[in-house]
Amino acid sequence: MDTQTSAAPLTNDVVDPYYEGVPDYMVDVYDWAYVNPVQVDRLDHNLVVRVLLFGNDQRLMRAYLNEIRPGMRVWQVAHVYGDLVTRVADKVGPQGSFHLTDITPAQVEHAERKLAGRPWAQVYRADAAHFDGHGEYDLICSFFLLHEVPEDKKREIVDHMLARVPVGGKAVFVDYHRPSMWQPIRWILKVVNAWLEPFANAVWKHELSHYATHADRFDWNKRTFFGGVYQCTVVTHKAAPDA
Repeated sequence: MDTQTSAAPLTNDVVDPYYEGVPDYMVDVYDWAYVNPVQVDRLDHNLVVRVLLFGNDQRLMRAYLNEIRPGMRVWQVAHVYGDLVTRVADKVGPQGSFHLTDITPAQVEHAERKLAGRPWAQVYRADAAHFDGHGEYDLICSFFLLHEVPEDKKREIVDHMLARVPVGGKAVFVDYHRPSMWQPIRWILKVVNAWLEPFANAVWKHELSHYATHADRFDWNKRTFFGGVYQCTVVTHKAAPDA
């Protein structure tokens, strides 16, 4: 495991290793979900993912997995609870490479355990907006990360991902979307966003291309699921027009 990390002191200048280098917004908003190792142990299960996604977990994962071909170089910008990361690594296979990043030590620990025994899969502790990577990637995926980061971070992450995609390569964004008015889950999510997800309303208001500095250099193909609650946006780097 490589580390590229920023520190969240406790008291008397003692730093809990599970909080060291974790951004303040994550400690303030998502300690209960992603930072506290006890909570991470409780939540890292397929059933939790299924409940949180109202039973849509498998088709949303398939939307990502279907874009992967064996032998690809794939970067997933954050860990995901459940078995998704092992499924991605297995789909990539030993002829390819799978790089997984996360900024929180607890997530990195879980990812390393899941991917042990797959030498083509590497876990790095790194900020998705600054991971220096190892060249370009055939496919880069953000799976339910963007709605959890502040606006400026959304822009940094999207731009950094797209900068690592060569012509013909893809970035895949699976995330929330603005639900249709008739979708009753819309009202549940409004409460959840107000209480637990302060950065999520932005993906209701904006297309993901809004966060790309050079959106016109890419093709943006969006599908929505479950009455507009979720989206899978596949972004393909276009060839430059002939001079």
